[in-house]
Amino acid sequence: MARWEDELGSWLEPFLSGLGHKARRRMCPLYVSGLIGPGDRKSVQPMAARLAPGDYDQMHHFIADGVWDAAPLEAELLVQADRLVGGNDAVLVIDDTSLPKKGDRSVGVAPQYASTLGKTANCQTLVSLTLARGEVPVMVALRLFLPES
Repeated sequence: MARWEDELGSWLEPFLSGLGHKARRRMCPLYVSGLIGPGDRKSVQPMAARLAPGDYDQMHHFIADGVWDAAPLEAELLVQADRLVGGNDAVLVIDDTSLPKKGDRSVGVAPQYASTLGKTANCQTLVSLTLARGEVPVMVALRLFLPES
């Protein structure tokens, strides 16, 4: 049986060409492995120490400084989601998720309706689109809602 890392590599393969630069294509699987793999701390520094010793700067650049066009990745995600769960009996679920926040320094934080709390509170709100069939969901889009303020 293939290790989960091998299966992750196969899953990521069609997305990597959309990243363009060779360093991004190398860092992407490492970063995703760090997020879903073992280890308590999921910030860049401990993940780089576990998965890419000596490459902290490249991983940090991949997350913090790297700018690329997300459209090719989003288009590939739609293709893969349709392949996995598309069909006549698939449904598109539109949902919001609120992330309560105490401060005001994160983008999009404002007093707004927080569905998770059932009241108006200081929070960020995300809107998601998920393609689902049966009990298998595949998130295809996620956007931060930006209030007028």
